[in-house]
Amino acid sequence: MEKIPMTAAGYSQLEAELRQRQTEDRPRIIQQISEARSHGDLSENAEYHAAKEQQSLNEGRIAELEDKISRAEVIDVSKLHGDIITFGATVTLVDEDTDEERKFQIVGETEADAKHGKISITSPIGRALIGKKKGASVEVMTPKGAKGYEVLKIDWV
Repeated sequence: MEKIPMTAAGYSQLEAELRQRQTEDRPRIIQQISEARSHGDLSENAEYHAAKEQQSLNEGRIAELEDKISRAEVIDVSKLHGDIITFGATVTLVDEDTDEERKFQIVGETEADAKHGKISITSPIGRALIGKKKGASVEVMTPKGAKGYEVLKIDWV
């Protein structure tokens, strides 16, 4: 069974979503199914079929969350340090073409959110950054072609 690396915050998010789906969403969906059943003929009852579909999706997500939580390897980023980029590092980069600065934290796949500055360790830029030091140049293949970055700063927040 392969472990899934994640930060403590990412683990907490998964736990919170699982708890919500089990304690709030599941009972609400069961109630919707019960109400739809009371309307009679199930073969032509759109509310019933929609609620059953919603139940199926919810139960699938619950199973997925339970699997990820059971395989989680929580890494305490606050205990990490050093001058080499590894999982959990917050990296400030400068685009070598535009001089635009960008800041990313390297996290697990389950918590990656590029809009909020969290990139997956398995993403092209995440893989390119691992093992690099401050001042290193990194070339990343993106859908728009090769992109060059320079590592300006490495933080452990």
